[in-house]
Amino acid sequence: MSDRILIRDVRCYGEGEEVDVLVADGVITEIGPGIRVADEDTEVVDAGGQVLLPGFVDLHTHLREPGREDAETIETGSAAAALGGYTAVFAMANTDPVADNAVVVEHVWRKGREIGLVDVYPVGAVTVGLRGEKLAELGTMARSAAGVRVFSDDGHCVADPLLMRRALEYSTALDAVIAQHAEEPRLTVGAQAHEGATAARLGYAGWPASAEESIVARDCLLAAHAGARLHVCHVSTAGTAEILRWAKERGTRVSAEVTPHHLLLTDERLAGYDPVNKVNPPLRTMADTARLREALAEGVIDCVATDHAPHAVQDKDCEWAAARPGMLGLQTALSVVTETMVRTGLLDWRGVARVMSERPAEIAGLPDQGRPLLAGEPANLVLVDPDADWTVRGAELASLAQNTPYEGMRLPGVVTLTLLRGRITAREGKLR
Repeated sequence: MSDRILIRDVRCYGEGEEVDVLVADGVITEIGPGIRVADEDTEVVDAGGQVLLPGFVDLHTHLREPGREDAETIETGSAAAALGGYTAVFAMANTDPVADNAVVVEHVWRKGREIGLVDVYPVGAVTVGLRGEKLAELGTMARSAAGVRVFSDDGHCVADPLLMRRALEYSTALDAVIAQHAEEPRLTVGAQAHEGATAARLGYAGWPASAEESIVARDCLLAAHAGARLHVCHVSTAGTAEILRWAKERGTRVSAEVTPHHLLLTDERLAGYDPVNKVNPPLRTMADTARLREALAEGVIDCVATDHAPHAVQDKDCEWAAARPGMLGLQTALSVVTETMVRTGLLDWRGVARVMSERPAEIAGLPDQGRPLLAGEPANLVLVDPDADWTVRGAELASLAQNTPYEGMRLPGVVTLTLLRGRITAREGKLR
């Protein structure tokens, strides 16, 4: 495979006239119309007016390895990420063993490097064993070969306010960010669905919006007091968006993500009692979904993160109460964002680059991801056909699992090419 690639007739950020982009030695070397190359070894990709964007960065991915390789592995998750246009993903700590020490985070980091389809960055646990009792070895993980800079107990809330305060204070010395799964556990005991009319009609125990909002408000105050960086995972309520707006107006160093499924799906999907729709936090109302879209467009919510959560068949193909929460997301994220944000006019393609690449890279402190499309910049790129659409089939996705809520849906926006440091990792739906 050539280390020189010429992408012909692209529209950078979907703007302006079509240009050619020449990539060599891992960087963009030239952008302009009618670039000519004498080297016969240069691989030419005819884009035909498609949209070129910086490669996507996912702050919230579950790769399940080590411990649940029956649901996903770093290799299969990396494949799904590359096919979805991602060049960097952050692997959450709720593995078995938990990524709460240097040994586990270095294993994840090294395995990702060996596979080489995307840059895999391990997220370190905030507390030992995700138990919320004492802080994990944050400093040791930060100083390890993996260089961990994002810590989260995702799947579990750091509910103890004193422990959360200490984590935020400690993170300032590490130039790290604490990513919180905002869920007051005493308000969600036995909860199975968003607390509202749909849950009442279907007989589900309700999961109140205040369970999320109360923790977000508390943690914004703690982060402001500590001068620390707080990141709020998978925002799901309109109330949380307003709390974030208030905190940012006060200068609090808080960022937030929203998942594709919380931008598109609502609790009305629960009527069929299909566990594929069970997720944490739960699907909310149409009013929440509409407000989340607006908050993302406004920058109140900073970015899109997939919360890609593959599960083995036995953990989803069962009764609702016993089913594990979570949905696949890496290969469908761009399409859902296209459907909910681009086709509605809330974002243009430069806006997509902001929420799926630039802001997540900034939040995580990645110097070579989310970079501008300019000569001299790293060639971490994704090519998107905005006019194409595709039908989602779980069995055809790269993940080992098939728990996609979009099964059979026709969605717009197709990733046609992904480059990691100038090397093609995925093209036309296939790995390279």
